[in-house]
Amino acid sequence: MAEPDITVDILVVGAGAAGLSAALALANSGYNVAAVGALEAAGNGRTVALFEGSLRFLRAQKLWPHLTDIAAKIVAIELIDATNAPVPIPNLTFAAEEVGLQALGANIENNKLVPRLADLARQNPNIHLTQEWLDDIVYGEDAISAVFTSGHRINAKLIVAADGQRSTARKKAGIGTRRWTYPQVALTALLAHELPHHDRSIEFHTRSGPCTLVPLLPRAEAPHRSSLVWLMSAVEAERRKALAPAALADEIASEVEEIFGTMRLDSDVGFFPMAGMRVARLTGRRIALLGEAAHAFPPLAAQGLNLSLRDIAALVTCVDAARGAGQDIGGAPALRRYAEAREPDIDIRIRGIDLLNRSMLTDFLPVDLARGLGFFAMSAIGPLRRAALLEGILPDRPHHASTSRS
Repeated sequence: MAEPDITVDILVVGAGAAGLSAALALANSGYNVAAVGALEAAGNGRTVALFEGSLRFLRAQKLWPHLTDIAAKIVAIELIDATNAPVPIPNLTFAAEEVGLQALGANIENNKLVPRLADLARQNPNIHLTQEWLDDIVYGEDAISAVFTSGHRINAKLIVAADGQRSTARKKAGIGTRRWTYPQVALTALLAHELPHHDRSIEFHTRSGPCTLVPLLPRAEAPHRSSLVWLMSAVEAERRKALAPAALADEIASEVEEIFGTMRLDSDVGFFPMAGMRVARLTGRRIALLGEAAHAFPPLAAQGLNLSLRDIAALVTCVDAARGAGQDIGGAPALRRYAEAREPDIDIRIRGIDLLNRSMLTDFLPVDLARGLGFFAMSAIGPLRRAALLEGILPDRPHHASTSRS
């Protein structure tokens, strides 16, 4: 029997990490929220690295205390050039202690994060969480309705599209996208290794893209663990799909110069073609896009969910401002403010990630020189390095933070 139609303030379409986080933040702000979609707890070695700015948002929402037991802290990020460039490119380390923090962020396994957020949503009296599949959107004079394949209808003032790169809500709203591809496939896995990671994330830059290890919490039978994202050519990905687990683990250990000793796989392995996507606009009539419904790019610099949480923080601010001014929370002025708040940040992250990724793939001396000069400057000039670090982990901070140490 289909559920009865309901009316809420805001409908969030999508029940992955971004959608559930949006539902929780909006509910915490006093809105009656419906969150609809399949719980996207993808395994295959996928994790979420959250930087300090995201942790501050989660603390403000009183969500972080419910996640700390599944989170491994990251106290430093080390970038190691392994492109064999003809010009020397120094290694670069960003450390939490340099900017007065105990940690730069934390890493959480995706198949632990999404169920935990779903449990919190179920416990929140302002959230109606259900598994449905969107079929159509119907516009009213001062509201919007979502019709699901079950025949169930949810009426709202605003729809938040957080249903991923293939967003049905975005398509039904008639919002176009621009997509591009990269000659890379990402291999993802969880690893157990011989030597401790000391809470360090290590990123090797190679001619096929980055190969990144991020700390994970220990398990009884695996005291030292990290997650892996390794970008490689499609040909190498196909070859490695056929390898036995032990042989693949050996190749991973070799690729990262045995920095953590011998390794073994501690999860299934995922292979994901690399692509980028951005939308023609972030909003439509009574609809706001966030997360991967609005932007997607290769997994460099751990920007994915961090960018999505900034989308959510901006959206909450804009609808709160509309409500406080007695305006329609799904009206054009509120949505215009959201788009204006988010477009510059999204644009600079997409362009920056694209440039960094392509610079590794390009065996061209001027590009190597530019990359080497950038790394050298940040390695040698403390204030520049700390400014770059703070922009990565706390992009919305006040810009008068001290960087006086050399």
